[in-house]
Amino acid sequence: MAHTLVIHPHNPEARLIRQAAQCLLEGGVIVYPTDSTYALACHMGDKNALERIRRIRQLTDKHNLTLMCADLSAIATYAKVSNSAYRLLKAYTPGPYTFILDATAEVPRRLMHPKRKTIGLRVPAHPVSRALLEAVGEPLMTTSLIMPGDDQPLSDIYDIEDRLGKQVDLIIDSGACGLEPSTVIDLVDGMPIVVRTGLGDPSPFR
Repeated sequence: MAHTLVIHPHNPEARLIRQAAQCLLEGGVIVYPTDSTYALACHMGDKNALERIRRIRQLTDKHNLTLMCADLSAIATYAKVSNSAYRLLKAYTPGPYTFILDATAEVPRRLMHPKRKTIGLRVPAHPVSRALLEAVGEPLMTTSLIMPGDDQPLSDIYDIEDRLGKQVDLIIDSGACGLEPSTVIDLVDGMPIVVRTGLGDPSPFR
């Protein structure tokens, strides 16, 4: 069964964040809060953990995966960012937006879209996810916690424990998260395209 860590949503305890980071660095799959929904995450370099997440969500290799990044400099490491794209990223991060960009060679191929060679990137505003990224020191491979057959992400921690307690290694309980995933913006061709409307206001990109 997964271990549950109760972490304060606004002032995350450093000791507990270190425990969660260690779990990720040792190949674990975790549930953690973001500024939009609860999400699944693993270390970006761990192939086995990624496959576990794919099985949990029943994702094909054509599903756009997301790297949760600590800041803009991390995004620039893993994506090819034009000047116009950088201005948008600077204006709307951190926040509930995922930006699709061409991946750099720093991104493992298994994380890229198999045909487009793109990657989703996001800088969260949630204090727990930001503290976790800082402690791990690298981006996290992340996907919203929308289970197969469900229309909305899991939000109630008891439901998460009941449905995922045997499939993940750690659950971070920081209270209820929202039910809207991030808004997804495709910036590959320079002009922004709204791929999915979620929590982030899409109007500036239309």
